[in-house]
Order: sequence, then C-alpha cells, then structure tokens
Amino acid sequence: MPRQQVNKSLSVEERMQVFRALVEAQDGGMAVAKSKTAVAEQFSLSEQQVRRIEQEGLDSQWPPLAE
Repeated sequence: MPRQQVNKSLSVEERMQVFRALVEAQDGGMAVAKSKTAVAEQFSLSEQQVRRIEQEGLDSQWPPLAE
C-alpha cells in the first residue's frame, strides 16, 4: 500500500463507498477484523481510517443500513 495514500482525505461519497464495501464484506461472511484489513487495502487506506468511516456510517445510518 502506497504510504502517501494512507492518510488521504475522502469525500462523503467516497467514505460511503468504503462503508458499503465493509458492510457487504461482513454480510458476505468475512470476519470483522479481516473485512477491515481487506477494505483498507482495497481503498488504500489505513485500518484506523476504515474504523472511523465505519463509526461514521453506523452513526449516520448510511446505506446499505438505511436501505
């Protein structure tokens, strides 16, 4: 993973895409910890960023939760 991308800032739409990928991975049977690692790699983010996005998505009831 390129280090310069680890702390990149994301738009709301991009964060929502990350959240959707995380939820879909977990709904598909992937373990929570593994899903965070996989999504972090997929979007070139740190796992800490994925955890923050996860919390934001849960707090805001982003799709697919609100669908």
